[in-house]
Amino acid sequence: MKTRIEDSPTMELDDKVMALAQAAFRHARAGDAERLAWLIVAGVPVNLCNERGDTLLMLTSYLGHPEATRVLLERRADPERTNDRGQTPLAGAAFKGDMGIARLLLDHGARVDGAGPDGKTALMFAAMFDRLEMLELLLLRGAEAERQDAEGRTALDYARAMGAQRVLERLSALQASGT
Repeated sequence: MKTRIEDSPTMELDDKVMALAQAAFRHARAGDAERLAWLIVAGVPVNLCNERGDTLLMLTSYLGHPEATRVLLERRADPERTNDRGQTPLAGAAFKGDMGIARLLLDHGARVDGAGPDGKTALMFAAMFDRLEMLELLLLRGAEAERQDAEGRTALDYARAMGAQRVLERLSALQASGT
């Protein structure tokens, strides 16, 4: 008698593991901190990644779910883990302009100048999208305004390229003052 793969114990276990992983990502997207915490305690890896390299933390932080983000950070989710596009959770928060999530990530160990292989920092994302308040927070937390990405561009270069006027004025003033 031929055994079908679907009937094998390994496949059944794999299906159960996959269902738990899918549930974790569903709860992360929804910001369901309580269920997410339960799944982590039950054994779902806190740094689990989906097919795009997004961790549970990347999803909760990018989608603006502070309690779910806190649950993951308190269970040692890695705030520096990049997705397949080389983005960190802090860069995602900067892109979205979510100050609360950015503070939460920074307070739990995210490096203010952390970057993926392309060298783009959260400050550069804030500059691109004219997120002046985010830029100020990142500078206050020690971000280097003159830091360059892998192609030699700075936050000021990104602000110029994107026409981000408020950030452009602030970074130009910083550059003129030599700070």
